[in-house]
Amino acid sequence: MADVSHARGDLSSHPDVPEMRARYGRVLGGRGAALLDGPVFLVGLFCALSPWIIHFTGSQPALAAHNLIMGVAIVVLALGLTLAPVRMAGLSWALCAMGIWMIIAPWIVGSAPSAGVVWTNVVIGALTFLLGLACAGTAVKALKGARGA
Repeated sequence: MADVSHARGDLSSHPDVPEMRARYGRVLGGRGAALLDGPVFLVGLFCALSPWIIHFTGSQPALAAHNLIMGVAIVVLALGLTLAPVRMAGLSWALCAMGIWMIIAPWIVGSAPSAGVVWTNVVIGALTFLLGLACAGTAVKALKGARGA
């Protein structure tokens, strides 16, 4: 029987270790945005649930459906940023566009929205925009660092 134990020594002398470390660094190069993925996820979750939290499903059904769809989209982007930060770096800017859209949506999608509905969407939109800017900035910095290395 072959001896397959790895207890004889560490792998630091293996010839592929530098390449594996470099590849691991490239794959997780955008991990600086890891702190931002959680807040983006929470903002998206609140956006999706806001029609029921703020109670405007009956008075603004189109805006309720809009917030549900936008919230799910933000959550999906947050999960993508978590699972594949380097590949999703370009989509960080989409969060900024979604934030701007969330700010103006009550007047375009809704019909005579109340102040609470407007403020909810403005706050969600502003947070989405600012978190999108932070994610994009972190991704740009990580990509520049990966190219410079």
